Amino acid sequence: MKKRIVLALGGNALGDGLAEQMQAVKTTVKAIADLIAAGHQVVVTHGNGPQVGMINQAFEAAAKADSHTPMLPMSVCVALSQGYIGYDLQNALREELLERGINKPVATLITQVAVNPADPAFLNPTKPIGSFFTKEEAERLMRNGHTLREDSGRGYRRVVASPKPQDIIEKETVRAMLEADQVVITVGGGGIPVLVEGNHLRGASAVIDKDWASAKLAEMIDADMLIILTAVEKVALNYGKPDVQWLDRLSPADAHRFIEEEHFAKGSMLPKVEAALAFAESKAGRQALITVLSKAREGIAGKTGTIICQ
Repeated sequence: MKKRIVLALGGNALGDGLAEQMQAVKTTVKAIADLIAAGHQVVVTHGNGPQVGMINQAFEAAAKADSHTPMLPMSVCVALSQGYIGYDLQNALREELLERGINKPVATLITQVAVNPADPAFLNPTKPIGSFFTKEEAERLMRNGHTLREDSGRGYRRVVASPKPQDIIEKETVRAMLEADQVVITVGGGGIPVLVEGNHLRGASAVIDKDWASAKLAEMIDADMLIILTAVEKVALNYGKPDVQWLDRLSPADAHRFIEEEHFAKGSMLPKVEAALAFAESKAGRQALITVLSKAREGIAGKTGTIICQ
C-alpha cells in the first residue's frame, strides 16, 4: 500500500563538517530513493545540530574580531543551515533518482514554524549554542539582549529556548508540491522559529526539536506515516543493560506508561517517542515508526523497527 510519509533524518545521516556531509548524503539518499521507487510520497525533514553550531560559531568569531559585526539571531542561523543542508540533499537525491530512471523534481523549502510566545520554555532557556565567552564578553552580550549562562567553569555560553511547534507556516506549499508529485525537503533543523504578530512573522531566539516539528508537519499534511530515524533499529526498555527489551510495537497506552516510568533517555530517545506518540494519536490509522535509515523500507512492511499506533 502506497503511503504519504514524513521521513525525519537523524544527525548520522548528514555528518558533521562540509566534506563529511557531502559524503554522508550519498548514502542517505539511496534509502530515500528506495521508498520513492516503491511508490511512496516522501517528505524529508532533518536535523541541523552540527551545522547550525558551525554557522553560529563563525559569526560569533567574526563579532569578537570586529565589534561592528553583529551576532546572527538563531532564526537566521537555522535559515542558513536549511539552505546549505538542503542544497546537498536535493542534489544528491535528484542524481540518485535520475540514475534509477525516476524523473521526479526534488526541492528544498525554507520553512518557518510558529511557536507560542507564552510557551514555558521561553521562561527558562536551557539549550546551549555557540562558543564560550569571558565574563566581560558575556556581560556586554547580555546588555544587548542575549541570554548567557556559566557552563561548568568553562566560561559563558548563549542559551535559547526549545518551545513546542504550533504551526507549519508553509504547510500549504508542502501539500501543493506533493500534489505535483515532487519530493520536498522541509522543516530543516526543526524549522525557523517564528512568533506570529498579526501579519508579521518575527524570528524567535529558539530552536525547535526536529522530531516534534516533523510530527506536526506530518499531522498538518495528513501523512499516513511518520518515520523517525535514529541510531538503533528499535526502541528498547533497559537500553544498554543485560535485560534490554526491544519493542516491536507500542500502543499509545504503553508508550505513555513507559514515558511516565522514565524508560527513555531525555536527551535522545524520549523526544522521539513523544513526537511519534503525538502523531499516532492525532488521527485514527496514523502510524509512527522509529528505526535506522537502512531499515526504513523493512519497517514500513512491519518487519522491523518500533511501530506506535492506535
